[in-house]
Parts: sequence; structure tokens; C-alpha cells
Amino acid sequence: MRYLGLDLGTKTIGLAISDKTGLIATSYKVLHHDNNPESCLKELKEIIESLDIYALVLGLPKNMNNTLGERAYSTLKFKEFLEKNLNLKVYLEDERLTTKSAEAILIKGDTSRKKRKKVIDKVAATIILQSFLDKRRK
Repeated sequence: MRYLGLDLGTKTIGLAISDKTGLIATSYKVLHHDNNPESCLKELKEIIESLDIYALVLGLPKNMNNTLGERAYSTLKFKEFLEKNLNLKVYLEDERLTTKSAEAILIKGDTSRKKRKKVIDKVAATIILQSFLDKRRK
């Protein structure tokens, strides 16, 4: 079963995919939506069909005190949109500190600031997806 991980941002959606066994997450790509994530629907459908995706894993940006803020509510709205239009299960995965972790990984790998900006969302999506896959295995 292959999963597609999503890190929803204000202008982009970072994507990661799992291997067919659902054990390992890999960075895939970044979709640009300029504050309208629904505009990526056609491209998401194509990716889902071409990669034979079983389900989606969407990062849920909770506050550090475990409450839901404005970004979390827009993510929940996007989850409903995806389920309605893609006819797939969408799992939510806590994404607190994933962008910070992604940035730390990229800095440790000596990635330039300019390049980090281009890939950070898909690295964050990979962390979100891998966290989900690890929990499912236990």
C-alpha cells in the first residue's frame, strides 16, 4: 500500500511518497498553489493515479499546547475537500516542529539557503509521512 504525504503551506504543498510496502517515505515534489490549494486538484489526481496511491497523510499543524488554530482549521477544511474530490481516505498526522526538523536536516546536509527554500516543504512532508508509517508499524 503506497501513501502520499502532504505538507500544506500557504503557497505550496510539499509531497512525499511511501514505498509499496508502506515502510519508507521519500521526498517527491512541491506543488505551488498561491493561497488556493484546491487549484492543485488535477495534478494531485494525476499523481495519485500514476503512483497507485492507497491513502493520503496530511500534516495537521497543531499549536504547541495541542490546541487547534487558524492553520489547523484550514487544513481540516482541505482534508474534507480532498476526501470529497479524490474518494480516498485522508489521515491526519501531527506536524508540530516538522518544518524545524526539515530545516535542521537540510542545514546539516550543507544545503544553501536558496535551495532549502525550494525543498523544505517536501522534506517536511517526508517527515510527516515517515512518522505516520512508523506509528502504523508498531
